Amino acid sequence: MTPLAIALVLGSALVHASWNLLAKRAATGVGFLWLMALVTVAIYGPLALAFFAFTETVFTRAHFGLAVGSAVLHVGYFGFLQRGYGVGDLSVVYPLARGSGPVLATVLAITLLGERPNLTALAGAALVVLGVIVLTGGWTRFDRAHKAAIGYGLLTGLFIGGYTVWDGFAVGHAGASPLPYLAVAEVCRALLLTPAALRQRADVAATWIRHRREVIGVALLSPFAYLLVLWALQFAPVSLVAPMREISILFGTLLGARFLAERATRRRAIAALAMVIGVALLTIS
Repeated sequence: MTPLAIALVLGSALVHASWNLLAKRAATGVGFLWLMALVTVAIYGPLALAFFAFTETVFTRAHFGLAVGSAVLHVGYFGFLQRGYGVGDLSVVYPLARGSGPVLATVLAITLLGERPNLTALAGAALVVLGVIVLTGGWTRFDRAHKAAIGYGLLTGLFIGGYTVWDGFAVGHAGASPLPYLAVAEVCRALLLTPAALRQRADVAATWIRHRREVIGVALLSPFAYLLVLWALQFAPVSLVAPMREISILFGTLLGARFLAERATRRRAIAALAMVIGVALLTIS
């Protein structure tokens, strides 16, 4: 991991936790997801077109196919994340989703992309996972609502692992340029959500009225956070980038305690510390 890659990933983590705070405040359904996709296209679409106009970037049919696949994975990711936020705390759902995702991403990167992280990197990834386990406190300690939140968090993590490896292959192996790739994926995501949004027009209108600021904030910050990761993936391996992103767990826990009045218990502090140490091991691997 080069200093530039580390800076990109850590910057992405802070931005990522910030937009999740906004998403938790909204915690609505397909209307929010569709509006977010539309606003994202409105913001980043012109940037991608300008990028095409002033560079010699090539975007092939293979890149387009990969972008469509990324859109499908991100629909699942955002859908389960919002469901989790509807029933659980940011400081539980967010760390669980973010912590379980890189485990799958690392395994897939090793088995499918042939990456070989060293023992220090694997130890760091293991500490991140251990922190997640400590944070959640075990399945039996929670009531039904918390169990549902954990379930949605784990499902979100599966999609995180899937799109991380998918997109890592797209920009790191297939040569897709991050900004056009992200813009095309966002257009596809908006199209995929359109039929459901049209069936729920009242929800879409109500969401825009009540959560306009959150929609715009997430649409601005979420793609920017992921662009930083995609740029890092152009010259850093998935098996290191994916776990390092989880420093956002610490930011998410702190934001939940500060702005949502969620309890900052000793258990959560220990879990966050384990994750920070894990990320530190990843940076020196």
